[in-house]
Amino acid sequence: MPHSDWNDFQAFLAVARAGQLARAAAVMGVDATTIGRRLRRLEQRIGATLFEQTREGQVLTEAGEAMLAQVEAMDQAAARIAETAAGGGGIAGTLRISLSEGFGTWIVAPAMRDFVDANPRLVIDLVASSGFLSPSKREADIAVTLSRPRAGPVIAGKLSDYALRLYATRGYLAQKGSPRRAAELAHGHRLVGYIPDLLYAPELRYLAEIEPDLSADVRSSSIIAQHRMIAAGAGIGVLPCFIGDADKWLVPVLPERRITRSFWLVTHKDTHNLARVRAFKEWLTALVTRERSRLLPR
Repeated sequence: MPHSDWNDFQAFLAVARAGQLARAAAVMGVDATTIGRRLRRLEQRIGATLFEQTREGQVLTEAGEAMLAQVEAMDQAAARIAETAAGGGGIAGTLRISLSEGFGTWIVAPAMRDFVDANPRLVIDLVASSGFLSPSKREADIAVTLSRPRAGPVIAGKLSDYALRLYATRGYLAQKGSPRRAAELAHGHRLVGYIPDLLYAPELRYLAEIEPDLSADVRSSSIIAQHRMIAAGAGIGVLPCFIGDADKWLVPVLPERRITRSFWLVTHKDTHNLARVRAFKEWLTALVTRERSRLLPR
């Protein structure tokens, strides 16, 4: 098969999984114009329309559905061939991992050197952002999510629980006073938190769990930005303990009001046995075991 043909099939597969040209382009690391050109070339070659354009994005036609099964089989075969070709040279290929911003930045990224050193032929995409790529749509090989997927061709298992608490700087508390009860947070205090209409997971609704009707005055879609604002004295906010306890400038507020959430490890059922996926799952599970005291402090 000519290389250009395989690129066209990969473009088709990316759009089928992502549902949008722009998202598929981001996954493949090219621009949307290139993806569109490859799709048109493929459609001309087979003489059929593969997608219908809707308000939400691209939806597979009947011809597209038939092609998807074949191209996914080709993609899985290519992955197995790449691993076999690696032979005794170790695991090769690309591994894309989707993680929440905080977990990816504070727990996984600082420890990655060990995994990288052990797998020098592996290209690793660590997507640590506000939101998750979907293993079900094959946007990522592995995802660590905040809830167990309810549907889709995936395999999911709990990775770990983790704890969160309210934090503030000593300077802020000296100026505004230390609340003794959760109800006092609504009076005379600035609260830092997520932007409600930009929440990418319902598990991020923390403040109402501490006290009904609490809402943030200083808001961001990024937990990194929230941490920096709290550390700068902008207000009181909820942080994972593995972030808040690691910052010497922060102190817990109402420490008995602890929130618990869970991380779930998710892979696609067709690729969970690939060597690179298995290797990272084993490494990540061992890392979480070592970091248990940071994730769930006493």
